[in-house]
Amino acid sequence: MDQLQSSLLEAPIIEKDGYHYFVHPVSDGVPKLEPGLLREIVIRITRKADLENVDRIVTPAAMGIHISTAVSLMTDIPVSVIRKRKYGLEGEVAISQETGYSKNEMYINDVHAGERVLVLDDVLSTGGTLAAVLEALDGIGAEVVDTVAVIKKVGGENKVADAGYRVKTLINVDVVDGEVVVVDADGDD
Repeated sequence: MDQLQSSLLEAPIIEKDGYHYFVHPVSDGVPKLEPGLLREIVIRITRKADLENVDRIVTPAAMGIHISTAVSLMTDIPVSVIRKRKYGLEGEVAISQETGYSKNEMYINDVHAGERVLVLDDVLSTGGTLAAVLEALDGIGAEVVDTVAVIKKVGGENKVADAGYRVKTLINVDVVDGEVVVVDADGDD
């Protein structure tokens, strides 16, 4: 069993307004993220993602930053972070993000029409964040070459699929009776 699967099976579950949420170093930064687990994730992403002709990696703040930074270091592809803070820079694009447990505004800067991007995120749960990001990138005119989320939580709504987007994942899980259950150890291709 790989480190990602083992770490998910050991993840504690909390409930936020009826939403069962696993606490994991990839998605929450707690407990600590071991370098070996991050290395395994980066290797799996570089093997699964279409990296050919990608101009930049785009990731939503905050938990995609560490994953995208590590992938950037391995591939020499620059990273742009979608932030929850408005900077007011020229060309800034505001997007509304809604997850299973929160609503936020996010802002894309320095991504331009015609750029080829790889979108990376930590978890695909309801798909609210990724759907908003992908729609905004389409609106900018960027070409989304590929989209990868490390973990997919199955069993609920999937706004990304409903919007017609495809996301590759490294592992698919569900939360059943207060425990993480691995549905597909290899994720979606």
